[in-house]
Amino acid sequence: MKSKLFIILLAMFILAGFYSGAGAVDVKVGALNDLTGATSDVGKDYALGIAEAIHYMNDNGGINGKKIKLYQFDYGYRVPEALTKYKLFKRLKCVSVLGWGTGDTEALSPTVTKEKMPYVSASYSAHLTDPKKTPYNLFAATDYSSNARAALTVWFDKNWSKHQDKGKRKPRFQCSYMFASPYSSAPIKAVKDQATLLGFDVGPDQDVSLFAIDTKSQILAMKDFKPDVVWHGNTTMSVASTIRDAYALGLGADHIVNNWAMDENLPKLAGKAAEGVMGAAVCAFYGEDVPLMPTVVEYGKKYNPGVPMEKRTVRAIQGWSNALALWEALKRADKAGGLAGENILKNGFETMKGFDLGLGGAPLTYTTMDHRISSQVPIYVVKDGKIMLVEKLDLKARWPEKWASEWLGW
Repeated sequence: MKSKLFIILLAMFILAGFYSGAGAVDVKVGALNDLTGATSDVGKDYALGIAEAIHYMNDNGGINGKKIKLYQFDYGYRVPEALTKYKLFKRLKCVSVLGWGTGDTEALSPTVTKEKMPYVSASYSAHLTDPKKTPYNLFAATDYSSNARAALTVWFDKNWSKHQDKGKRKPRFQCSYMFASPYSSAPIKAVKDQATLLGFDVGPDQDVSLFAIDTKSQILAMKDFKPDVVWHGNTTMSVASTIRDAYALGLGADHIVNNWAMDENLPKLAGKAAEGVMGAAVCAFYGEDVPLMPTVVEYGKKYNPGVPMEKRTVRAIQGWSNALALWEALKRADKAGGLAGENILKNGFETMKGFDLGLGGAPLTYTTMDHRISSQVPIYVVKDGKIMLVEKLDLKARWPEKWASEWLGW
């Protein structure tokens, strides 16, 4: 039986996809979302955010007076289905796509590059940040690799500096993620490089499914290495399961997580085991005191009144952020000659210099040489069941040469 939320989503998609904005519809945008697949635990609220943002855009002039029509589909986190839906977006004459997963985004990247289709994805893979290779892939967030480097560095600075073994041995580090998932594995090379840079001993990786609800065997394997800190690369549901099992089995390690596990649901699902967990976030959490948040909440209540405020998460804000970044690019491009793909890139995205969306994320800067929006990554910690800011780490300020010449694109 479909969940109540899924029914609400379907109803909302009909409203947003086919009736978004009264009157003539001039600009078509496609959206791929995961409502039923391996990342649907974080994908559903993101999808709500996308559709709510489109309503907001149309209520505020659309694209310089042109209404936006959103075609939004669930693809179940299946790469072949994403490729099929992309072809549909092309037939529908969409001017851009709001994408989702790393596997499908990276699979489509050569195609969107050849066809000059701006593709604003919820995959923040650093592989997509080098415009020499993937110029039409963009996102309004700090990338996975930067987030992982920053999280491990802040843990090293804050936690290892107080450890009783500091100065006696190297800290021990392991990674827990789904090996076969392009998303989960995207920042592994970077985070291990950072571990080496900071002087860690790196232990064997543990393969944990995105669907995992029992990870005892992986935790027992970790106990052989005795890690001081574990990096988790999956989404909230399986990360919460892994952290709970680590707590129950007495692993004794701290935990750092990527941004798709650091959300309001993590302490709810992991309970006491979530205490002290660190991770990056790429924007404000739902309801946080930032300039545009009252509007986001207003549109959530208006278009999805059946979803309680306490069920909304940072995922909706991520959806809004990507949609608003695309909106700004489309408005700029339209004024500068039209909505052809190259114009959207060159006279839209790549004209943004420190553009603030008002949702707590880093201001957006895209250049012809670098599509990483910022080197400043905010790292949070779960304390007393609440998510609190620890530090905004500026990777460029700390390692300027590596940021400039080594880390782009991986």
